[in-house]
Amino acid sequence: MIRPSVAEDTPSLSNVINAVELFPGEMLAEMMEPYLSSAETAEHWLTFEDGAPRGVAYFIPERLTDRTWNLLLIAVHPDQQGKGHGAALLRSVEAKLAELGGRMLIIETSGLAGFEAQRGFYRKCGYEEEARIRDFYEAGNDKVVFRKVLV
Repeated sequence: MIRPSVAEDTPSLSNVINAVELFPGEMLAEMMEPYLSSAETAEHWLTFEDGAPRGVAYFIPERLTDRTWNLLLIAVHPDQQGKGHGAALLRSVEAKLAELGGRMLIIETSGLAGFEAQRGFYRKCGYEEEARIRDFYEAGNDKVVFRKVLV
């Protein structure tokens, strides 16, 4: 089941973040706070639940654009990967953006060899590599930008 995230999801989602080693999971509560504390925020968080929260997606509108959104985070616990849950979560993001009138979704990731599986996942889901900024994160670590037009 994929649904909007709620405050009670935070500990489980922190565990997901730790398991996939994106960043320290304890940072998640602070990241989610604006979304959880205000109905006025433009942020969106979705949770994939399989008995307990096992995946998360976070996306925001890009300022000063015509309905362009940025997927800042998508993660599925390693014991649930390879079962189509990440693709379902990404399709749910796209469906929510269709409801909101979103025009385009961009996704940014690392160009390191260790991120080839992530880049392959985005390609498999219909995203095209639009740009590469060499040495963006640090020397030798490019930023790769994927894009998909939704309408």
